[in-house]
Amino acid sequence: MKSIGSIIKVIMLFFSVGILAQEAPKANAQSERNPDKFKQMYDLLATPNMYRTASGAPGPEYYQQQADYKIDVELDDKKAKLFGTETITYTNNAKESLDYLWVQLDQNQQSKKSLSPLVNADKTDPAMSVTSFSRRYLEEHFDGGFNIDYVKDALGKPMQYSINQTMMRVELPKVLKHGEKIVFSIKWWYNINNYLVDGGRSGYEHFEKDGNNLYVLAQFYPRMAVYNDVEGWQNQQFWGSGEFALPFGNFEVNITVPADHILEATGNLLNRAEVFTPAQLARYAQAEKSFDKPVVVVTQAEAEAAEKGFSDKKKTWKFKAENVRDFGISTSRKFIYDAMAVKLGDKTTMAISLYPKEGNPLWEEYSTRMVAHTLKSYSSYTFDYPYPKAISINAKDQGMEYPMICWNFGRPDTDGKYTDGVKYGMLGVVCHEVGHNFFPMIINSDERQWTWMDEGLNSFLEYLTEMTFDPNFPARRGPAKKIVPYMSGDQKGLEPIMSNSESIRQFGNNAYGKPATALNILRETVMGHELFDYAFKTYANRWKFKHPTPEDFFRTMEDASAFDLDWFWRGWFYTTDFNDIGIKEVKKYYVSNEPSKEVTEFLKKQRRRDSGSSPMVYMIADGSPDYKPELNKPFQVKDYQALDEYVNQHFSAEEKAKLKEPKYFYQVTFDKPGGLVMPIIVELTFEDGTTETKTFPAQIWRMNDKEVNRTFATDKAIVKIMVDPKEETADVDVSNNAWPKVEVKSKFE
Repeated sequence: MKSIGSIIKVIMLFFSVGILAQEAPKANAQSERNPDKFKQMYDLLATPNMYRTASGAPGPEYYQQQADYKIDVELDDKKAKLFGTETITYTNNAKESLDYLWVQLDQNQQSKKSLSPLVNADKTDPAMSVTSFSRRYLEEHFDGGFNIDYVKDALGKPMQYSINQTMMRVELPKVLKHGEKIVFSIKWWYNINNYLVDGGRSGYEHFEKDGNNLYVLAQFYPRMAVYNDVEGWQNQQFWGSGEFALPFGNFEVNITVPADHILEATGNLLNRAEVFTPAQLARYAQAEKSFDKPVVVVTQAEAEAAEKGFSDKKKTWKFKAENVRDFGISTSRKFIYDAMAVKLGDKTTMAISLYPKEGNPLWEEYSTRMVAHTLKSYSSYTFDYPYPKAISINAKDQGMEYPMICWNFGRPDTDGKYTDGVKYGMLGVVCHEVGHNFFPMIINSDERQWTWMDEGLNSFLEYLTEMTFDPNFPARRGPAKKIVPYMSGDQKGLEPIMSNSESIRQFGNNAYGKPATALNILRETVMGHELFDYAFKTYANRWKFKHPTPEDFFRTMEDASAFDLDWFWRGWFYTTDFNDIGIKEVKKYYVSNEPSKEVTEFLKKQRRRDSGSSPMVYMIADGSPDYKPELNKPFQVKDYQALDEYVNQHFSAEEKAKLKEPKYFYQVTFDKPGGLVMPIIVELTFEDGTTETKTFPAQIWRMNDKEVNRTFATDKAIVKIMVDPKEETADVDVSNNAWPKVEVKSKFE
């Protein structure tokens, strides 16, 4: 007896002839195809090598440099200045020798001599506030930037250096060979910017009412640039949009601030007993054992008392951090401090929040809880968070991330009330910035070159994390439908995701929203949770504490899943194409013992050997010249003698019981006005109100990029067909998604 699989093939042959007639080869068939949509990306990806393999994993010759720092900084709170000295130990792990070193001076973007303000177009505003007019045309611009007092070698001898905007080249007395180290020191100071006035990713916020400053200090020390196998020295200038590329290292940092300040920073605090009161120490010890709720370590009453003190005494906070790429500090006498413990695998991490009283009651209720939830969620998709703590700082209008510490906006009104918008905005930014501990602080991609590699991947995990925090969370990015307004916009105003960070016009949509959406579609619609999650976790673990490139991500996602995704990366990441799939036509077919004229002509052209001798079953389209009213009835095998005889001769009673019993046949023609190839998701609604969903892989478009046909054999009559019913694919035009066609209301309506 024949197998069920071969039975199905035979039955399909019977009712496919009419459809084949509709799809007979045409002379211009090749022009209707677009094989480039599924072409392998050898033309776009860097060639694999011994540093980075074709599988997306680090190769046997992979290396990365090491930069260790010993830093002493002191804050002058009255004059808003920071003074510092550092000793850098730099290890060359590259096989080649180095002639010089590049050090990043990112604060120079705030210098009066900075070219950053000059690289953007500057139109005359027809109207502006008097404050804006004064700052723009009347006032002297803020003079930030590093003032370098010296660069010296390990013996205290001056070293030659040259500064080019935000980069400093340090000349070496002799080449630095593979495996060698060099130790040198830098002394500097700079004016700290009021970031609410002068802009910036760090600086201070001034509180007029009590005269205090809240400092968020980053890029505060000269930092080593990355040297790697991809670019050599990554010494692109810091213009403001493309963030940072940094090597890993160990830090020992002493921070001297007014004695009444409360401070947190990257790394373990080594002298907590010297900077906390006995009561605060006891509360912190309690927090280390509290896994279900935060414990207030520095109370609001203590913070309010400190606000009025303005101590002339000093305290030095001592930190040590291992295997981090950067260091961040936040300090103020206004800080309330709470903390709780988070269990991750066999380790306990502290979730911590610091905020002024202006942040309450919002911050004491939500911040640390979101920190803890974020660490748990991200760890589940990547690896257990390896650092001893994660800190959320409340700083007005900020959203920036550094290892173990980040600053986040969101405050209630002065009466303590807040809207859902303020609440969820604050929760979202805390989740996002804490999440950056994974991307790029640990999975250390090059932000200066590729913003999407940290912001996009992070926004994707942020969405998943928000949904588990609150299923009704009003997520801004992730769901496919939220990127439609951007992708359907004027193509002249868009860039591919794979664009340099400084060349992106719609930064949030391009580097955050679109890649987050793309990954969400991969997970939900293309690959499925199991395959996607395994591949994503593989990428995270391959490249934690390393420097991945886009190729490493693309290749790993394919390597660990057996999914050919070149079509997806090419379309979503290398073009600005959009997705638009519609229903062009629906034809109902009826089974007949007699061929239509169309089928007869088709059989003649094909010279089918069995057309005259073998019994045939024919499909007649509704509305065709050969259609007869008596055909309009549900299909039954017994009504067609040749087919009935075939079934009785070839199948046992047991096998016949397993045969399908379709009664209706519909051919649907899908067209694709959009440039992206995407899966076709079709929802069939039957006359009894039930539904069935069919998903066809994107490869359905590989032979014809314009339109494809599919035949649906159903046991119930179809009354409605809908493409992408749950808005999973970022379809930019849903007016062509339904049959029968339905009117789509305008935004105005």
